[in-house]
Amino acid sequence: MSERIETHGLSIDGALYELIEERALPGTGVEGDAFWAGLARLLDRFGPRNQALLDRREEIQDRIDAWHRDRRGQAIDMGEYEAFLREIGYIVPEGPDFEIGTQNVDPEIAEIAGPQLVVPIMNARYALNAANARWGNLYDAFYGTDAIMEAPAGRGYDPERGAKVIAEAKDFLDRTVPLEGLGWAEVTGLAVRDGALVAEPGGAALVRPSAFVGSGDGRFVFRHNGLGVEVRVEPEGPIGKDDPAGIDSVWLESALSAIMDCEDSVAAVDGEDKALAYGNWLGLMKGDLTEEVAKGDRTFTRRLKPDIPLTGPDGTAVTLKGRALMLVRNVGHLMRTPAVTVEGEEQFEGLLDAAVTTLCAMHDLAKTEGPRNSARGSVYVVKPKMHGPEEVAFAVEVFDFVEDMLGLPRNTVKLGIMDEERRTSANLKECIRAAKDRVAFINTGFLDRTGDEIHTSMEAGPMVPKGEMKSQPWIEAYEDRNVDIGLACGLRGRAQIGKGMWAMPDRMGDMLREKIAHPAAGANTAWVPSPTAATLHAMHYHQVDVAERQRELAAGGQRRSLEDLLTIPLMEGRNLSDDEVRAEVDNNAQGILGYVVRWVDAGVGCSKVPDIHDVGLMEDRATCRISSQALANWLYHGVISEEQVDEGLRKMAAKVDAQNAGDPGYRDMAPGFDGPAFKAARALVVEGREQPSGYTEPLLHEWRRVAKAS
Repeated sequence: MSERIETHGLSIDGALYELIEERALPGTGVEGDAFWAGLARLLDRFGPRNQALLDRREEIQDRIDAWHRDRRGQAIDMGEYEAFLREIGYIVPEGPDFEIGTQNVDPEIAEIAGPQLVVPIMNARYALNAANARWGNLYDAFYGTDAIMEAPAGRGYDPERGAKVIAEAKDFLDRTVPLEGLGWAEVTGLAVRDGALVAEPGGAALVRPSAFVGSGDGRFVFRHNGLGVEVRVEPEGPIGKDDPAGIDSVWLESALSAIMDCEDSVAAVDGEDKALAYGNWLGLMKGDLTEEVAKGDRTFTRRLKPDIPLTGPDGTAVTLKGRALMLVRNVGHLMRTPAVTVEGEEQFEGLLDAAVTTLCAMHDLAKTEGPRNSARGSVYVVKPKMHGPEEVAFAVEVFDFVEDMLGLPRNTVKLGIMDEERRTSANLKECIRAAKDRVAFINTGFLDRTGDEIHTSMEAGPMVPKGEMKSQPWIEAYEDRNVDIGLACGLRGRAQIGKGMWAMPDRMGDMLREKIAHPAAGANTAWVPSPTAATLHAMHYHQVDVAERQRELAAGGQRRSLEDLLTIPLMEGRNLSDDEVRAEVDNNAQGILGYVVRWVDAGVGCSKVPDIHDVGLMEDRATCRISSQALANWLYHGVISEEQVDEGLRKMAAKVDAQNAGDPGYRDMAPGFDGPAFKAARALVVEGREQPSGYTEPLLHEWRRVAKAS
């Protein structure tokens, strides 16, 4: 544990203090003494208000619990229920129509629709991979996955598979950047003449000549629906040497943006962890983050990709961005951190995040040459787990203070609102209004939103099994209302309306078939689990013109009802068989254990975790929240017993141990069932009803610190 530094009434973890003094502050024009004094004022002014908001959450939850207890066994009268929620301030009055006024938003957020990555900021390799995923090789994405055929079984090159990949990619080119009277499979050469692309044989032109962006170094770049498409000609390349036109690969503009996550996908429980997270974000904003990577018998240094120089059709220089636009997700309002204490009391982590992540981003704002993250001079902060407009307004005030503290113009920081709590969903228009000059992003999140759905109505009765949640009226209304309200508030052309994660990174064929629903719903971004998935999902934004789709939806003007949104997903007296109950317990227990054992024992906040059927799923705290709340709900209502919970956890611990048998650093949970990881998993269920909003963070942090100490 590093030595602590005392200044301005703050006790600061030594690693964090050193990072800020030696790496973050120099070059910003902010003096160290001024920063620490400002942080002390920030914590003093907003800490008590933060706590008051949390107390208000508990007060509202207590009243909802009592309302349901008083009506136990009765059908819910939706009119009475809604009136009650308005009476207690859970639903606030909706004001007049308005449009957001956010300024200086980068085109990746405001104008172009495309995929978004979310990666744990504490893993430098993942962070660099995400930032560098702006462009992806479609040949590789097709060849290495099950996107168009079964995933490859061997390591050697399969010419038959390769031929199918090339045919599929050229068919994609025919659909997006077609040539007049010539298919891309027939092309024998590409050239630029008089500022126009021509293809041989016959000198065929593009059907849409304006789609040609520029060329250089064997690259021919086009634009369709705002996204780049690159045909790379390398006659000596491994594929190009056998291609009639020397085409060696087709590249798609893929991850337009990437959220560098300080929240659900990391395990940051102390000052040392926070310093690592902030240090990686700082390196991304400075542009100097590197990571030594070993692959087989070779080692190389991974760093951020440069921008791409081209010559435009008129002969002028054109520069394409080589990196995803990076956002940073701060933590929510709930947690405190030992990284900074005042008189021995841990301070709110979200306030620390606001100050430090913005400070780090000032290095990008100060750049006058070379690649910049934000060409428009903005900082993008995603703020999760806010409950209603009052909490959004609080976040806006915090960033007002931070901007003044750091000498930044008002509204430099743009806010992303995660619509993942039920009180935010029910008041989304007013949440957007509270941040109308900062909001650059709203996003739905099925998993956290479902966890809050269960916890909020815990006393109402047993909920439907987890697998049935996606077909419930509330979630259909939730997904539709998010888009409709966002459009009505003027987000089109100014901000992102996003959708959630595809959780199965090995099921790319299924993703290609299903995830087109997100742009079709009017979302101009959606989350994907890998750079390869971003390249494949980018194809959906070529199939759907999201800007046109948003115009259609905005003209429709029909919003799903609040009653649908508030419909509680109860089993309504339905009886499940013993086998159905056992399967649900096992499935949730396995998911909780598979995630928690890595979080607690290894400090891994997000990874591909095999499910009960050995299918790899991307898991983070949100997935853990829904599984633990689902079991906590059934336990509370007597659908299952504590003995059944223990039986399921013990049985699944042995399965999770077997799934991790190849990891030399892994510590088995069975047969002792006495390690911190197993105890944490059990507590998430048995104590789940008492956890604030059903969040997993308090227990995970507690047991991770136990594991680190041991």
